[in-house]
Amino acid sequence: MKNRIRELRKSVNLSQKEIAVRCNVSRQTINAIENDKYDPTLQLAFNIASVLDTKVDELFINDS
Repeated sequence: MKNRIRELRKSVNLSQKEIAVRCNVSRQTINAIENDKYDPTLQLAFNIASVLDTKVDELFINDS
């Protein structure tokens, strides 16, 4: 499963650090999620979606 977090983050002109602060995680966590090296918890996915003003199902793409 791929994600669109980087694309959506850039479209609202937020940095990884700004999202991280709003979600109470490290910038490295956001970076790892964007690079498909870490799967966020469901709560974190909802938090990211909220910060990006979207729905969780818009953050992720089924690539199979």
